[in-house]
Amino acid sequence: MTPQTDRRRVVTNIALSLDGHYSGPDPQDMRWVLPYAVTDVARDHLTSLWEPATTAVMGRVNAEGFLGFWPTVIGAPGADPRDEAFAKWLVETDKVVFSSSLREAPWERTTIVDRPAAEAIAELGATEGGDLLVLSSASVIKALLAADLVDRLALTLFPVFLGGGPRLFDDGLPTAEWTLVSEVPGEHGMVSLVYDRIR
Repeated sequence: MTPQTDRRRVVTNIALSLDGHYSGPDPQDMRWVLPYAVTDVARDHLTSLWEPATTAVMGRVNAEGFLGFWPTVIGAPGADPRDEAFAKWLVETDKVVFSSSLREAPWERTTIVDRPAAEAIAELGATEGGDLLVLSSASVIKALLAADLVDRLALTLFPVFLGGGPRLFDDGLPTAEWTLVSEVPGEHGMVSLVYDRIR
């Protein structure tokens, strides 16, 4: 069991293929994600992560994708209530976006940060608030794993081989022990996994 600390919990969430990639050779091609992202297990998994969070953390590319799409779900005919609830949370919550090219945020309640993710998240973790939820931004997650700052690692494993592309877990990560706190099999052979860092 992870003991309580005085700092905010850092939670990361990302989808992986069965052969360990978070993206295929073409990072713009996300068709492999779509059949699984709209399942009950995927929606419930995301809901369990954002509900205790008060800050969304993203890299610029993911922020542009998330904040370009999710606000359009609010009030959309036939939208799943879980999707609409997440969309409202994302719009209304504080957001931290890591970028070296943006000078000001085009989104409300957003702070642009141009410095190392580990340094900024360590400082933010010492402030008041709920969980810091890193949404599918591999570069940020990799930096936080390398600095041993991730408290909860949430993965959705999709039963596909991408055959190439970047991997989440690089060699040279700090030695760490994790405990499985949730394992939920879902439609089409996917599974959501949640691990807590043992400290």
